[in-house]
Amino acid sequence: MASQDIIFAGFGGQGILSMGKFLAYAGMDADKNVSWLPSYGPEMRGGTANCSVIVTDDEVGSPVVTNPSTVVVMNRPSLDKFENDLVKGGLLIIDSDLVDREPERSDIEILRIPAQTEATKLGSSKIANMILLGALVAKTKIVTMDELLAALKSHGKEKFFEVNKKALELGANYVK
Repeated sequence: MASQDIIFAGFGGQGILSMGKFLAYAGMDADKNVSWLPSYGPEMRGGTANCSVIVTDDEVGSPVVTNPSTVVVMNRPSLDKFENDLVKGGLLIIDSDLVDREPERSDIEILRIPAQTEATKLGSSKIANMILLGALVAKTKIVTMDELLAALKSHGKEKFFEVNKKALELGANYVK
């Protein structure tokens, strides 16, 4: 895929902005044009948070994503807010542990991943975001897993690299 307009959404504190940031870094390192635009409610931790990420071979006209090709949601309010914005044929990735309703659309591809459960098995529910990001990269191939891991290594905290790598690979396995 030569271009992806993505919205990551959930509660503050779930690593929503980090997911987008690592993908944007990986896109930059892969010589693509990128944009990362965070947005969060006044509450921060516990409030709603989302970010728009564009990774493309083309010029980025505006960082605002109104009709995303992919949406990653980590809570029900985010599904309620962004499901209808997704383009026809788009990809919806859901943390099925935290989203308690089925999507209503039948013209999109839906990937349900019990990210909280899987992250807890790896030792920390805080890495559920990385499981979803791994699935996104494996599914869309907007960057390679190696490019994403390199971005994580150079822009993330070294002490979390190994567990994040496991989480990304686990997420990618949901696509295979």
